[in-house]
Amino acid sequence: MNNVDSTLLFLCFFFSISSSSHVHLAGAKQTASNITASSENPFTPKASLIRYWNNHINGDSPKPLFFISKASPLTPVDSTRFASLASNHSLHTRHSDFCSAAKLFCFPELAAHSLEKHGDDVDFAAYSGKNFTNYGSDRLSGADSFKNYSGGDNIAVDSFRRYSRNSAGHDEGFTTYAGDVNVADQTFTTYATGTTGGSGEFTSYNTNANEPNGRFTSYSDKANGRSQTFTTYSDNGNNGEQTFTSYSKNGNGAPNEFSGYGTGSNVVKSGFTKYGENGNEANDSFTSYGGNGNVPVNDFKGYGDGGNGAVYGFKNYRDQSNIGVDSFASYAKNSNNEKVNFVNYGKSFNLGSDNFTGYGKGNVGGNVSFKTYGQGPSFKEYTKDGVVFAHYTNNNVSSSGKTVNKWVEEGKFFRESMLKEGTLMQMPDIKDKMPERTFLPRSIVSSIPFSSSEIGEIRRVFGAGENSSMSGIISSAVSECERPASHGETKRCVGSAEDMIDFATSVLGRGIVVRTTESVVGSKKKIVIGKVNGINGGDVTRAVSCHQSLYPYLLYYCHSVPRVRVYEADILEPESLEKINHGVAICHVDTSAWSPSHGAFLALGSSPGRIEVCHWIFENDMTWNIVD
Repeated sequence: MNNVDSTLLFLCFFFSISSSSHVHLAGAKQTASNITASSENPFTPKASLIRYWNNHINGDSPKPLFFISKASPLTPVDSTRFASLASNHSLHTRHSDFCSAAKLFCFPELAAHSLEKHGDDVDFAAYSGKNFTNYGSDRLSGADSFKNYSGGDNIAVDSFRRYSRNSAGHDEGFTTYAGDVNVADQTFTTYATGTTGGSGEFTSYNTNANEPNGRFTSYSDKANGRSQTFTTYSDNGNNGEQTFTSYSKNGNGAPNEFSGYGTGSNVVKSGFTKYGENGNEANDSFTSYGGNGNVPVNDFKGYGDGGNGAVYGFKNYRDQSNIGVDSFASYAKNSNNEKVNFVNYGKSFNLGSDNFTGYGKGNVGGNVSFKTYGQGPSFKEYTKDGVVFAHYTNNNVSSSGKTVNKWVEEGKFFRESMLKEGTLMQMPDIKDKMPERTFLPRSIVSSIPFSSSEIGEIRRVFGAGENSSMSGIISSAVSECERPASHGETKRCVGSAEDMIDFATSVLGRGIVVRTTESVVGSKKKIVIGKVNGINGGDVTRAVSCHQSLYPYLLYYCHSVPRVRVYEADILEPESLEKINHGVAICHVDTSAWSPSHGAFLALGSSPGRIEVCHWIFENDMTWNIVD
């Protein structure tokens, strides 16, 4: 028996004895906030957190239930076992067990065995989490339907590899695929490669998804006359990324249609690399692509290079969106008789950024038309022949003459004068959109790497592939945490409750209290402000605000917030005036260092340093303040 096994056996025996004997540790008594250790095993992460609070925060500060509830649900035995594995860099060997026991956010593992070839038409309804490899390959005609596939899942992970490869006249329909999911991750690799005829239809794909991520690699390569249609793809999605690499490469007469793609989405990034390269007589249409989006980012590299007689149409592309960014590099370069038409391109509410590099260079016999094209482009090495610009606009403002941003939700930011009893106002959507997770015990999180130089090891711990969505999530969070602090800001990312307490006390001292809005009742509705209480008498004070970051375990970005006023307010139902919630709001008195493009100024119509800006503390976010 090794030392770890001996230790675990001893701990199991000790825990059972201590639990049956009702052993309690000092400081784990019931408090006014209904937190008790009388029925809690004294060796659980929760009991440990209660003791840590008692030892590091002054006794007059109440222990909030919402904060203590974020402690890890690991049993004492599991805590010891996983801490030992982490310290020995072996946590990845128990990845699935660790994710499940600690209630972490990890992508589910796909089925070990792929679905092989099939001979009949198949209808997939209410289906999810599968690996489709070699599925439908060499199929002659027929149709497969994916309806309500992965719908409503928290994490939808699907892989379509070599699907419908070398088939003839085979149709696939994806209807309401991965809709309303929290994190969607789909991979289409060598999908429909070498097919003849047939069609692939994506309707309502990733609609209303949070973090929709789709990768289309070598999709429809060398296809002959195959039609692909993307309708209402990633509509109203939040912060996702779609990648089309070598899509329709060397295709012959393959029409592709993107209609309503990314409409109403928030920061959806699309990458088209070598799309339609060397295609023959291709016909691609982008209609209402990225319309009404918030900061849509699109990258077209080597799109249509070397193509012959292709027609590309961009109609209402990124229309009425906010601050979009598009890059067209080597688009239609060295092509023959290609036609590209941009109609109502980029008529965004706020200044966008478009780059056309090497666009149409070497194009023979084709033409490019820009009609009512928006603002802010950069054209480098752009072909000078056969290009028509009509109604090109350099500025885009509202009828009032002010730049507007309709993407700042009503009520998200407001003035301090609104926090008065009897005020009728809009409550924004304060519901937490993140997947449910918990903190890790400090004994575990301290042994898991967290730096950009160790991304590979982090991916290994959480079972994330090199180019997977989870890898991107991890890299993004680590990068944000490593970003240098702003002027006058003190910041730290924390993955344990103890680390958060340490940071808050280092900034504010030990006499502190943590607050958040009580619930999400009233969210996205009109509410009336009831009784208002100014923390610290309503005087300007300091605070530490902590906001969640998307990561496998519960990770908070905490930072010091100087010169603020913090308020508690009863929230009332407008008709009955009954109390339905108890909100916490923070007002930033000094906004001089904020960006002029900050949503608060776009919503309230001002500029840095000229006004104070208030907002509610959203669900599961929190603010630490000095005790009154």
